[in-house]
Amino acid sequence: MTPGGAPGAGRPIVSFGEPEGYGENVRPRPLGARIRSRTAAAAACVVLGLGLIGGAATGSWLVGEPGDGDARDSFAEAGGLWHSVPVDRLFPPTVAGQGAGPGGADRTWTRIAVAPDSGCTNAFDPLLRKVLAPVGCERLLRATYTDATQSYVTTVGLLFTKADAAAMGSLGTRFTKEGLDRRTDLMPRPYAAKGTVAAGFGQEQRASWTVSVLTDAPVVVFAVSGWADARTVDEPEPAEEAMRSGATSAVAQAGLGHEAQGLADRIERALRKNVSSASEQPS
Repeated sequence: MTPGGAPGAGRPIVSFGEPEGYGENVRPRPLGARIRSRTAAAAACVVLGLGLIGGAATGSWLVGEPGDGDARDSFAEAGGLWHSVPVDRLFPPTVAGQGAGPGGADRTWTRIAVAPDSGCTNAFDPLLRKVLAPVGCERLLRATYTDATQSYVTTVGLLFTKADAAAMGSLGTRFTKEGLDRRTDLMPRPYAAKGTVAAGFGQEQRASWTVSVLTDAPVVVFAVSGWADARTVDEPEPAEEAMRSGATSAVAQAGLGHEAQGLADRIERALRKNVSSASEQPS
């Protein structure tokens, strides 16, 4: 299956929660941050031996800052994944979340539905759509998962934007400074799939959520969770608050913050792995 067709002070800039990493307990590395040692060594020799490149420009080239070299290529690669990568690689049928639950408990999520890839007109509440408008909407991919006990449901999404690195950085800064990821009027909408345990997962059932604006890719990663029995939620909580030690709300006690954050983190890692794989393929 291919998801595409023809033709946004929390921590929203990077993934939240305790990361597993690509091995274990290692935070996901920024896209494009991999630097070939031979290239770096050769560049250093040129700089030291000939002194032909200015210090500031040299530093930017060697570390691969956004907009240069490998970082620029990875940014572009990420923007095209919605139509070039099979849906099972972006939203795996089963997602393992080692240590993702309350108290470090393990979690396993099973995908129960994939939404048709679409634009963003009806996918977000009007205010969130307005906040995300500066980066544009190239494509929106969403999938809904349930936990191993089918007690909870979580919709996770990848908004592929039309923005460059500067625009994504500006949006990420705004989310951080204004705390937009914690506002209940900026929650993402769930995808309620008919004939599944998520059939009753509507806007009134949203319990916890997270929004992560990536600055090294034109992508916004989000997730929203709720109970599978379609109960309404009067006071939803952002995942960061619901995951705090000692939190006593019903949302926190149920672990719904961990559901949203844990799944969003792992879908973001899958995205990064796909960019890495695409970047390493011979041209």
